[in-house]
Amino acid sequence: MKASVVDGYPQGNKMKILIEGTDPSQVNALRRAIMADVPKMAISKVMFTLGVNQDNNRGEIFESVNALPDEVIAHRLAMIPIPTQPDEGMSFPDECANCVDLTEDDKGCPMCQVLYTLNVQGPSSDSDEPYRVVRAGDLTNVSDPVFDISEEMKSIPITYLAQGQFLEFIAFATLGRGRDHAKWSAASAVTFQPQNEAELKKPKKASVLFDLDLKTQDGRSIDAKLFTNKKCTDIATVLDLEKALHQVGEGTGRDADFDDAIVLNKVDGSFVFSYETDGSLAPEAVFNLAIEELKSRFNDLGEDLERAFA
Repeated sequence: MKASVVDGYPQGNKMKILIEGTDPSQVNALRRAIMADVPKMAISKVMFTLGVNQDNNRGEIFESVNALPDEVIAHRLAMIPIPTQPDEGMSFPDECANCVDLTEDDKGCPMCQVLYTLNVQGPSSDSDEPYRVVRAGDLTNVSDPVFDISEEMKSIPITYLAQGQFLEFIAFATLGRGRDHAKWSAASAVTFQPQNEAELKKPKKASVLFDLDLKTQDGRSIDAKLFTNKKCTDIATVLDLEKALHQVGEGTGRDADFDDAIVLNKVDGSFVFSYETDGSLAPEAVFNLAIEELKSRFNDLGEDLERAFA
């Protein structure tokens, strides 16, 4: 198996990788590993403060009530992408040397847990603002600064507070895997498809497509200039052509005139692999961690077979 990043990627959190010299079963194993096995951080426990607080400056009373139940807020917190640093040596709570022998309620230490706090009040009674939006950026990291919420995620809304309301809690983030809960899934839209090459077989009839004035994602016109010696092998361009061909396919009324002027030829053993991370890990890191997970799994299987036949 050989893997290479498609030209132009990653695009933010989006990634496309060309995988060659393999078969669908191996690529699907990689797909499942990315969705279910890559370890990432996520908030897994929240302790809310309930009751009333008094603002000493104004003498106002704030109550721990707001528009959403605590369970819904906890779920929203769980889905906030927490920066995951594979090189920091964070352990799974069940594997942490300090916590492995402790009860579930007692587990948690700097080696396996990151703490966040939040203490936000709604507008005061004399404010012109009817409510305040609580966002991910309001979370305060009290552990290592490398786990601070990233700038692009700080605008994620959690809830809103009306006048006289407050929200206070401590949140605990731990390592987990997507197979246990979606909050620990590092990527979504994990798909793959065979790699194709486009062939311009009938240049004159291809004008049915070219005259539609369609564009590639990078702004080029879909026309004969995309082809060299009647072939187009650039992966991103071929993917754009695949989408464009739907405009002249069966049911469009243009298929007879187009007459398969451009055909897609499958490249044996090659696949275009696509996914998008949630921002907690870099796209390259997700792929490499999935490969390591698969490697470890097959190494363990090999050792089991050796013992079985010893």
